[in-house]
Amino acid sequence: MTEMAMLYDSSVCTACKGCQVACKVWNELPSPLVKNSQEWSGSLQNPADVNDTTRMIITFNEADNDKRWGIDWTFGRRSCMHCTNAGCVDVCPTGCLSHDEHGFVVADDDKCIGCQYCRSACPFDIPRHTGVGLDGMGIKLNKCTMCSDRVENGREPACVSTCQPGALLFGTREEMLAKAAEKVAKLKERGYADASVYGAEEVGGTHIIHVLHRGLDRYELPENPQVHGMIETENLMKTLTAVGAVGVVAGLGLSFATGIGYRRDEQRYDEASHDVIDVDTGEIVKHIDKEAGER
Repeated sequence: MTEMAMLYDSSVCTACKGCQVACKVWNELPSPLVKNSQEWSGSLQNPADVNDTTRMIITFNEADNDKRWGIDWTFGRRSCMHCTNAGCVDVCPTGCLSHDEHGFVVADDDKCIGCQYCRSACPFDIPRHTGVGLDGMGIKLNKCTMCSDRVENGREPACVSTCQPGALLFGTREEMLAKAAEKVAKLKERGYADASVYGAEEVGGTHIIHVLHRGLDRYELPENPQVHGMIETENLMKTLTAVGAVGVVAGLGLSFATGIGYRRDEQRYDEASHDVIDVDTGEIVKHIDKEAGER
């Protein structure tokens, strides 16, 4: 199956947040309805981060440009990056997280046990969970699945389909990377010296490709993201556990093999003579001296 990807172009994004709304509508994720229920952070970035009911947000970097009333706006996107080397998939103990045929990281909610290892393993700190902090029960994963249910039916992800300025595109990963490289070249010609493509190589290559028209420090994206070291430790433990299990099975098999044909001698106790007698040969194996206190 063809590898697919989403392209986000920060130089085109107007931060209308239509993508955030489309994500919530398609995935039936609630929003708080109480007036002023969310704390004002001083930024138009709202909510401040992904959470148990918000799978993606548009990030705002608002830098003073030293001009009267002037602000340099830089908009970005924060969501699951659908990494090729996905630490969340590697660390998931139940197989809840996996790659689909397009390379997206998808989740099977029925398999999630709420351990939250996936969040610890993610270099982008993305996966969130519902039901955390109440009674500890019913914790379930909540993250972008690239609208795999729509893609399977020949449709674009909900956020892409609603993007009015065309900042979001969807297609084969090869095609999206080519468009990203072409756009970065044009941006550099226009004077954006720090323009770059993000996601081409990071974490084995992601399936959300970013065109950044300003420096990386203006976006909520890590430089050189790495899969958490806990993954290597867990893989080592899995290997050691497997070796131990093989050793136990081999030992049981050897014990069984050496025991084939073995037959314990049958004996009986004569209450009159206090002798232990071999049933097959009739020989006295042992005499128990009751008067001496033997048992």
